[in-house]
Amino acid sequence: MARGNPTWGYRRVHGELTRLGHTVAASTVWKILPAAGIVPARDRTGSTWAEFIRSQATAVIAVDFACVDTALLARFHVLFVIEVATRRVHPAGITTNPTGAWTTQAARNLLMRLPEEHGFRFLVRDGAGQFTAAFDTALIAAGITAIRATARSPQANAFAERWVRTLRHELLDRTIIWNEHQLRALPAEYVDHYNRHRPHRSREQRAPDDVDTTTPTRPIERIQRRTTCGGPINEHRPAA
Repeated sequence: MARGNPTWGYRRVHGELTRLGHTVAASTVWKILPAAGIVPARDRTGSTWAEFIRSQATAVIAVDFACVDTALLARFHVLFVIEVATRRVHPAGITTNPTGAWTTQAARNLLMRLPEEHGFRFLVRDGAGQFTAAFDTALIAAGITAIRATARSPQANAFAERWVRTLRHELLDRTIIWNEHQLRALPAEYVDHYNRHRPHRSREQRAPDDVDTTTPTRPIERIQRRTTCGGPINEHRPAA
């Protein structure tokens, strides 16, 4: 009982046992729990980070930068936000100099593009210097609280980190980026593919923007292939 209910102290466990017809003293429960390696006090553990994310998924977004090096050795920083529940990605800007002021203004611009009733309450970010107090204040004005991930804990911002890996694996590692113009076009096209077509296991193989959850009653016989992002990615759709 104590393991399955971390908020219960020994007296709460004793009360539950009493209701089930077991005659045992509260002091006995106090002795049994430490012997089993369980602290007898209540609230032994708080909710884990994973439990928090799962319970608040629809209200959580995450932000991060993806670094891209061009063939001419210029480094660009791509700012993006991802919705935890739907995995929908929102590009927020590209720059070679991601200062705190630039990042804050990019956040303001993105917030203005979101629906007025977006329902987001928390934004997970890391401790990078670009995420300044002004950045957090801009979020507060939109009703969103910034949560700083623990240092050297990439799993704390796992959804954003995973999207960066997907972007690299499916697009950037298979494409030579020459300049900023090309970089602005390719990720925008990839985000459209990611949101509208790419299936996700966590969403029962649906894309973030998919509304129809039904599956065809029989296999589609005629399929049309369409390339995107300059060729490295294919999309397959029913032929007209």
